[in-house]
Amino acid sequence: MWARRDLKSRLITYLRRALSIFLVVLATGAGAYLPLAAYHQSSTLSVGEIRMSVSPGHRGALDVYVPLVDWGARFEAIRAPIRVRVDLQTVNRGVATGLAQGQSLDIDKVRAEAEQALTTYLMRLIALTVLSGAALGLLVAFAIRSRVPRLRWTAPTAIIVSVGIGVALALLIPPRGEISNPQYYAHGPDIPRALEAVEAAQRTPGVLDQELDAQLVGLARLVIEPGRRESLAGQPTITVASDLHNNAVALGVLERAAGDGPLFFVGDLTDRGSPLETNLVRRVAHMGDPFVFVSGNHDSDYLSRELAKEGAIVLTRRGRLKADGTYGPVINKIAGLRVAGYDDPFERKSADSYADRFDNAPQPGMQETFLQWLRPLIGKVDVVMVHEPGLLTTALQVLEDDPPQSPLVFFVGHTHKTGLEKDPGVTVLNGGSIGAGGTGNLAESTSLSLARFVFTTEPAFQPLAADLVSIDPGTGNSEARREILEPETTR
Repeated sequence: MWARRDLKSRLITYLRRALSIFLVVLATGAGAYLPLAAYHQSSTLSVGEIRMSVSPGHRGALDVYVPLVDWGARFEAIRAPIRVRVDLQTVNRGVATGLAQGQSLDIDKVRAEAEQALTTYLMRLIALTVLSGAALGLLVAFAIRSRVPRLRWTAPTAIIVSVGIGVALALLIPPRGEISNPQYYAHGPDIPRALEAVEAAQRTPGVLDQELDAQLVGLARLVIEPGRRESLAGQPTITVASDLHNNAVALGVLERAAGDGPLFFVGDLTDRGSPLETNLVRRVAHMGDPFVFVSGNHDSDYLSRELAKEGAIVLTRRGRLKADGTYGPVINKIAGLRVAGYDDPFERKSADSYADRFDNAPQPGMQETFLQWLRPLIGKVDVVMVHEPGLLTTALQVLEDDPPQSPLVFFVGHTHKTGLEKDPGVTVLNGGSIGAGGTGNLAESTSLSLARFVFTTEPAFQPLAADLVSIDPGTGNSEARREILEPETTR
């Protein structure tokens, strides 16, 4: 009996000790988190004043951001789940005036200033993290010492954990390797602001890697190695959108984004393709110059015919659909591009009362059929429009093994998420959902999004860049991200 009581007493002691250590570890972690979330530092460089801070809980990246113009560049060069942010608060007027008058900027000096400022900030941040974690951990250790008398277990735990956090931060936060391949982005109340920032950058003289210079007054050069790519100013641009899903409210946004330029719509303009829905979205045929369309699984043969009658360029695997129901060429010259389109295999049929024919995924036979349709077009076509990305699976595998000699771009939709895939000779661009999931998908948490595709046709077709733009329907905040599409040999 006494042995049983002694065993129970020892178990309770071990449990209390384990619980106390857990509480100390938890408190130490909480203490270490506080400086990460709250500590920031300002430094004055020769080009202006910068503010440095970190945001834990994000994908590791270094952000260079200018609140005054709401534009920045992001570099995924940090391994810790922490975003290091450098905000340009003020600009040295003398430096800005000198640059405007053609004076040179001592890039090495500014880079050294920025590196020193960032190094000092990170060292102080890590030191504060260790001290704050240890302090709160020790405080909890002393607070529970009446329950667990032996501080020899809890106090060292607080110190070891806090030091371990500091070592991890020192190893994982500082950017490693070359800082390159930026993602440009903007946050604002609506899409025009983000797109205007892109256009303003395109008008800036100089190389593409210096797009931010006009607004950052040279700060981008702190982290971007100057390139030799030519400016994108004046290059042709088209708008790529899909998946409106009968959300007529979004038509105004789509119309403003497309402007007078070409608009390529990659399927799911409606939910069923019925005559009622067709009447609601009929005006889309007159957006863009021209409006180019391929059907999705939520569209119908009736919708395609009506759009063709309205003057839209409706592409199918059999060729361009004419207003009288006949077909023209498969490859069409549009906006200087050789374009073909593949109508969706699950397109609804008016003869079947627009019944849903979609079965969640393309069958292997459909992927092979698409590949056989595509083979004779490779080398003769620049852009292929197809709503369902899953149809490309087999074709992309073949193209990966045998890349095309001339660039081939696929415009896709269906997933409701913006996306960009780049392989040798092949680009797959998804503009997301311009209808934010559509009126029939109100429970779906989807951003309203589209893409803009920048290219050149001189001396031959070459993709240059893609702007992926998304808008939160709830807040109206927008984000624009530029991805460069030039081949590695031209960089």
